[in-house]
Amino acid sequence: MSSLAERHQYIINKLKKEGNVNVFDLCSELEVSSVTIRKDLKLLEDKDLLYRTHGGATLSNPYTVDRSVNEKEKIKSGEKTVIGEAAAQLIQPNDCILIASGTTVASLAKSIQPVGSLTVITAALNVALELIHHPDIEVIQLGGMLRKSSSSVTGLYGEKMLEDFSCSKLFLGVDGIDLEFGLTTTNMMEAQLNRKMIKASQKTIVLADSTKFGKRGFGKICGLEEIEEIITDAGVSNHMVETLTSMGIQVTIV
Repeated sequence: MSSLAERHQYIINKLKKEGNVNVFDLCSELEVSSVTIRKDLKLLEDKDLLYRTHGGATLSNPYTVDRSVNEKEKIKSGEKTVIGEAAAQLIQPNDCILIASGTTVASLAKSIQPVGSLTVITAALNVALELIHHPDIEVIQLGGMLRKSSSSVTGLYGEKMLEDFSCSKLFLGVDGIDLEFGLTTTNMMEAQLNRKMIKASQKTIVLADSTKFGKRGFGKICGLEEIEEIITDAGVSNHMVETLTSMGIQVTIV
C-alpha cells in the first residue's frame, strides 16, 4: 500500500475506528518512513481532515478551552448524571473522601446518600453547597482564590490544608484525557491543587464523559499511571478502553 491516496484512506479509516493514530504504528503498518507519514499527516491536516499531535494525529481538535460552569453543565448532562450516580455507589459507610471540581463531580454530589457518617473535603463551592444540607455529611471547604468559571478554589491555602488530610478516595473531574499526555485541566493552578489531592488520597477515580477523551488542557494534572479507575459513558471508543485497561486502569462504562 504505497500510493498516496491509499495511505491517506488507510489513515482516515484508522482514525475513524480508533480516534487517533501514531506515526510509529503507521510506519510499520504501511511500510514507509516516518518522513512520509508526517508529510501525509500534514497534507490531511491542510484539508481539515485531522489534527496533528505530538507523535501522531487525532480526528478532533485535542485542545480544550476554559468554559464557564454554566456552559459545561449543559454538555452531556444526562451522561454526567449517570456517571455521578455510579460514583456515589463507591462511597463506603463512615468514609472520608475528596471531591475536586467540575460539572461531573457536581453530579456526584447530587447523588450522594450516605450510610452512616461521611466526611467530604472539596475545592468546589457548588459541591459544598449541595452537601451542606445532609445532616450526616461533614463538609470541609478548602480555602483559596475562587475561580468564577469553575466555582472552585485554587492556590496555596488549599494546597497547604491538604497536607493535613488522608482520604480513601479522590473523585476527580478533568478537561482532558490523553493517552500520551495524561490528565489535564484548562487552569494551571487548578492542576497543581489536583496533584496535591492525588497525594492526599489512597485511590483516584476520574469522572469524565466521553467528550473528554483525546483532549488536552493547558495544565497537566498527572500521568495515567497515577489513577486507578475512570467512570465514563458509552461514547468512549473501544480502542481507548482497551488501551486504558491494558495499563491497569479500571474503566467503568455506564
